[in-house]
Amino acid sequence: MGAVVRQVRDVRPGDHLYAAFSHENEQREVVTAFVGDGLESGERVLCLTDDPAGERVRRWLGSAGIDTAAATRTGRLTLRSSEDGYLPSGRFDVDATIAMLRREVDSCLGAGFTGFRVSGEMGWALRGAPGTELLDTYERRVTALFDEGLSAAICQYDTRLFPSGRLDALVGCHHGGVQANALFHDGRLRITPGSDPSGAPLLRVAGIVDQDNTAALRTALEALLRDGPDDDVRLDMAGLEFIDVAGLRDLASTAALLPPGRRLRVLNLAPMLGEVVRLVGWDRTPGLILDLEAVPA
Repeated sequence: MGAVVRQVRDVRPGDHLYAAFSHENEQREVVTAFVGDGLESGERVLCLTDDPAGERVRRWLGSAGIDTAAATRTGRLTLRSSEDGYLPSGRFDVDATIAMLRREVDSCLGAGFTGFRVSGEMGWALRGAPGTELLDTYERRVTALFDEGLSAAICQYDTRLFPSGRLDALVGCHHGGVQANALFHDGRLRITPGSDPSGAPLLRVAGIVDQDNTAALRTALEALLRDGPDDDVRLDMAGLEFIDVAGLRDLASTAALLPPGRRLRVLNLAPMLGEVVRLVGWDRTPGLILDLEAVPA
């Protein structure tokens, strides 16, 4: 999944993006922000959900302060089951699905909306319905519709359900990926809230940590310690390119201040950076657990 990943707030008409998530909490953050931004900007929003009644998405949106009843009543928001959206005839028809979306775009523009957004859960494609083997073809071809610049889409893929090879092929059919809005983003460092597969909150740290922005990492850590659950604190460093000694010192200092039984877990740290931690002895800091990324054999 090497494509560019952006924040939800940066989605624009013309985007055909994927959201890869490992827990409902991450999915909820993306969907509620995507729908809320669309409604606020005067776009019409269609949510295709694997929950036939749409109650799960209604609950998410309601918890984010979105009046789903009013938005639905005025035609600004439509919740529809994935089966009705993608499999109305019981099979997946690429041409028919693209034609449906084109009608939605034309209809909302004719009704005076500023644009159209669609959010679709893709788990339906794993249930063996005829035609689902053409999902890659659909994802490539539907991009042309969004390239016209009148609509935007986020296709939601659960990484726990889709085999990695299949998922890589599918996300490669998109312009890029999308994730929850960042807590901090200065163009070099991005700190984004997320969840691990168990639902435990974590911070995803991507880019470069140095003396100019290490305070932002420290602030985000302190907030997670203060506001998060009373268990281990998790940092996912898979997207980290570089962290200087000051940043590493902050990690060790944070771990040292944790109460007994609570630990700072640094996940997916590059082996080279882990070696720096060991050289200065910070790996022996009580409460600091290093989980180094796997190195290909």
